[in-house]
Amino acid sequence: MSDTQSMPVGDGVVRISWTADTTIDAVRLTVASAIDEGAHRVEAYVDPGDVTAQRAATFSGLRKEGISRGIHAREDRIVYARLASDVPTDQPEGFRALLNSFLPRKRAISQLLVRDPDDRVLLCNLTYKRDWDLPGGVVEVGESPQGAVAREVEEELALRIPAGPLLLTDWLPPWGGWDDALCLVFDGGVHDASLVDGIVRQEREIRSAGFCTLEEARERCADFTARRIASALGNLDGASPAYVESGGER
Repeated sequence: MSDTQSMPVGDGVVRISWTADTTIDAVRLTVASAIDEGAHRVEAYVDPGDVTAQRAATFSGLRKEGISRGIHAREDRIVYARLASDVPTDQPEGFRALLNSFLPRKRAISQLLVRDPDDRVLLCNLTYKRDWDLPGGVVEVGESPQGAVAREVEEELALRIPAGPLLLTDWLPPWGGWDDALCLVFDGGVHDASLVDGIVRQEREIRSAGFCTLEEARERCADFTARRIASALGNLDGASPAYVESGGER
């Protein structure tokens, strides 16, 4: 027999649950009733392996908020919730907010390919890993990748270098505990080698920085980073593929 249950767990907070054969309409009605009765938040904890329950939570208007780790018998649970102040899902703004809560999000990293007249590439020796890398960093939420790389270079090196055209999109598969990501490499142009004299390092993240040949990059960088640099250099004239995975050909 299908069943839904609701239980107060705080001031104005109600937690609901339901059995496997409960209809989405029944879950939706339980959510609406709790809000009508004065709850300002209705939440549900759902098993990450229970796709049916996740679908019921979503279609009843509960937004996905994240994962509570080890909360139920030392097992993880997905937290879904709806606030009384949320825009109804039958309105465009509310529907978009619902979709945005559970659609996939992918990390984006922006890097800048800065060269000197001898075709050397500006690389950074980072404090948090042994490998050298191109200057740049993670794109913040709501920030453009092109704007992000200019911001990161100014913050970490005190260099104001406008980001030019996109040279390369490199998909990075999951690795070493990191989720997958997209790395976007923008053209930073050609600058005199004396550019490094104006660098003021953000010491928390940058040990040193300097122009390196491609061969030096292969010695100092992770193999996929060296491949990415070579791929970006090869696409300066637009003749090489603008999309690669894990740096390009191995």
